[in-house]
Amino acid sequence: MVGIVDYGAGNLRSVQKALEAIGERALISGSAEQLDGCDRLILPGVGSFGAGMAELRARGLDGYILRRVKDTKLLGICLGMQFLLEKSYEDGEWSGLGLVPGRVVRFAEGKIPQIGWNRVFRLRTPLFAGIAEDTRFYFVHSYRADCAEEYAAAMTDYYVDYPSAVWAGNAYGVQFHPEKSGAAGLRLLQNFCRL
Repeated sequence: MVGIVDYGAGNLRSVQKALEAIGERALISGSAEQLDGCDRLILPGVGSFGAGMAELRARGLDGYILRRVKDTKLLGICLGMQFLLEKSYEDGEWSGLGLVPGRVVRFAEGKIPQIGWNRVFRLRTPLFAGIAEDTRFYFVHSYRADCAEEYAAAMTDYYVDYPSAVWAGNAYGVQFHPEKSGAAGLRLLQNFCRL
């Protein structure tokens, strides 16, 4: 069972439907007791970093995630990936979960937000097993990860090369939306479920 963490923001149902499409059972919940029954966790997200982290904290889900990730695989999607880093500079300075060393910064160039399909390259980790270099995924974001190369599981070029996937220990994150990225996105979710 895959637990989709519900903190009041995010594209929960579309992630659940994508998981069901690959034959996985998925539970949407904000209850630690219910999520305890899941052997994988997904942290989706849309919206702003500060408001999202405030909701996670208000519901006690930040501490829950930090406890579970010690022995459970976690996938952050879009804003959920950004939560994995140490801090964000979106509309101020906000602390993240600190699972991946690095920060979240605004794109300095180009049309903001980045919306649409873009290629992903320099693929690392079993998350990308069977996915070719330069495969395109669907993105919608104005802020990006800034972290050391050792934590970059994939890169994307949008006026600058930046980490579009991150990884540290049991915490994985993708800036793009696998649930909106067709066959490649479903393959990535399947890989996550098989880690």
